[in-house]
Formats: sequence, C-alpha cells, structure tokens
Amino acid sequence: MLTVVVPCFNEAATIATTLKRVLDSPYTGEVLVVDDGSTDGSVEVVERVDDSRVRLLRQPENRGKGAALRRGFAEASRPFVLVQDADLEYDPSDYPALLAPLLADEADVVFGSRFMGGRPHRVLYFWHSLGNRFLTLLSNALTNLNLTDMETGYKVFRREVLESFELEEDRFGIEPELTAKAAAGRWRIYEVGISYRGRTYAEGKKIGWRDGVRAVVSIVRYSPIGERLRRR
Repeated sequence: MLTVVVPCFNEAATIATTLKRVLDSPYTGEVLVVDDGSTDGSVEVVERVDDSRVRLLRQPENRGKGAALRRGFAEASRPFVLVQDADLEYDPSDYPALLAPLLADEADVVFGSRFMGGRPHRVLYFWHSLGNRFLTLLSNALTNLNLTDMETGYKVFRREVLESFELEEDRFGIEPELTAKAAAGRWRIYEVGISYRGRTYAEGKKIGWRDGVRAVVSIVRYSPIGERLRRR
C-alpha cells in the first residue's frame, strides 16, 4: 500500500530505529532509503536491516534532500508515497492519521501539520517557528492554499500526483516546490495534525538560514506568477 521514501545523510545514530518504526507499521509495503553520500556509517547500518521491504539507493555524492527525494519517487511502486526523514523527528505512529483521507478517497495529497490537532511536540527555537510561519504564509498567498505547515517533512501523495510533474530542487527548496506543483495541479490537499520531536543543532539538525532564503526563492519561482515569468 505505502512506499516510504527515507532520505538519509549522516544519520547512523537514528536510521536503525527509524526503519524499525517504519517497518512496524502495517501500512508499509516498501521502504526506499536514499543515502545522500553519508560518511558516518549510515550505509552499513541500513545494509544490516534484514527485511526484504527495504531497498538502499545510493547517491554518488551529497546532493541534497530534494535530489534524494526525486530518486526515491522515481523508484516508488506502491499506490501511496510518504516522505519519512531518518532523524526521528517524525513518528510513524502517525501513519494512520496521514493515510485516512487518502484511503477514504477524499484527498490526493496529505500534509502532516506540526501546528494543528493538539498532538505533542518538542518546544525549541522561536526563530525557526517564526520563519516557518512566514514561509507558510508566503506560500499560501501565492498558491491560494490555507496550510498551517507548508514546510512539514511529513507529506503523503498518491503516486500519480508525483508522476504528474517534474521536480527540480536539490535541497530543502523541494518542500515549497512540491506544495506549489500540487496546488497548480488542483489536486485535493488535506492537512492532519501530527506529533513532532524536533532536534537541536547539537543533536544533528542540518537546516540553516540559507535554506530559508532558498525556500523563499522556490516559493516565488514555482508560484503561478513565477511560472509565467519563466515561460517568457
């Protein structure tokens, strides 16, 4: 039923636990771990997982989350495709809530929101929260959506949605690009509340201010206005 795409870059400390939780879900039919040039032993950890549902796809070098997701999406074979970060910030126990609108044929895309639904989440950085809300507001203004968490790492798609457009972003600009292209295709988009255990930078968090700047560029670039300008 579900292809889980796991982009992984230097997550040896968490990838084994992440995969166990993913594989424990009765919805998981296929797991595609896309290693993005890890140098910390992540590949060896994945290779030790004894489950035929797990496939390891290796990038020749570190190219970014967007490039890893493109690789995984291209290999997905199940009806629904879910993005699962390898860092334990997102909990696979939320899969039933994420899949419910898809299984009821009410949605084509489901976003897991960290800011709705009353689910527990770790309290961390004020400026990250403010930046996320700004990016979501800007994205909503240009796509005419009313999301609460555009930057969420939990997104689930019917496979035909991903097959309907081409993705270009290599790094974290992939999140607004996916949002804009799903909106442009007039696919049915739902949001559900999820739990969230954010990491500190000391614990391995990788996103930085440059990624925020690129997200703004991506929001504008893939909006209807940006697409019109690119076609000129």
